[in-house]
Amino acid sequence: MDQPSCNECIKGSIHQGQPSGKEETIYGLNTYVIGNRTNPRGIIVMYSDIFGLPLPNNKLIADAYAKSGEWLVYLPDFFKGDPVPLKVADLLIPVDVAKQSTFTKYTGMLASAPSFVMWMTRHKEAPTDKVCMDFLRALRRATPLSQKIGMVGFCWGGKYAVRAGLESNMVEIDGAKVPLVDAVVGLHPSHLAVPADVETLVVPVSYGWGLEDTAVKIEQKAKVEEVHAKAKAAGRKLPEMEHKVYKPGRHGFAVRGNPDDPLERACLQDSVTQVLDWFGRWL
Repeated sequence: MDQPSCNECIKGSIHQGQPSGKEETIYGLNTYVIGNRTNPRGIIVMYSDIFGLPLPNNKLIADAYAKSGEWLVYLPDFFKGDPVPLKVADLLIPVDVAKQSTFTKYTGMLASAPSFVMWMTRHKEAPTDKVCMDFLRALRRATPLSQKIGMVGFCWGGKYAVRAGLESNMVEIDGAKVPLVDAVVGLHPSHLAVPADVETLVVPVSYGWGLEDTAVKIEQKAKVEEVHAKAKAAGRKLPEMEHKVYKPGRHGFAVRGNPDDPLERACLQDSVTQVLDWFGRWL
């Protein structure tokens, strides 16, 4: 990782300083750990965007969640050392979109497209899902049922965070089936399969959508709501669902925005509040 890219990435955060947690192996994955290890109110598992642990913003968000002293926060490397290079972040989610020319954006994307396609072939849905759920199964089995677990996912990770709350991912512990996690937040969740990823949820989920998100269209919100409305009409009991819409809500608004722009700064701040409020309610 070259230092200039790292410096540019961290500019898209409202959180100051350097990450203060530690990386260690948790249930087979290198994991950034921060927070209350002694008597946490609950555990928060983060599934980052495609830039993973090398993007400082992701670790700084974990630090923000842990700041109150209530939570133990895990940010696992679900990519197993193979995140998308940080230089691509400057193309896909520039800190200040007004400074990026159309020529620079599209020539850069064309240049990086072959390597990104290769990355996608290495991270297909089935094995990606298995890595995530295996980690959560190990965590759930090692954690007393009285200890609540929340999961938050961003962009790429949003899909798998939501899927963690599905009935099909429940595990048997002491003769009873229990959810892998107790509550979920999905922020600009990409590649969400509707209805499959949302139809049989058994835990409360809070979604964050961007009004001007060009990667995760705002229309996806209505599709998810329609699935849940039909399920309720059919008599299915659903856990509580919440939908928040962010303006302008450029893609990546919860991880990497322009803190000098009041609206984008509010997106960065309010998405942290959304997560802490939801877990404060359900964990």
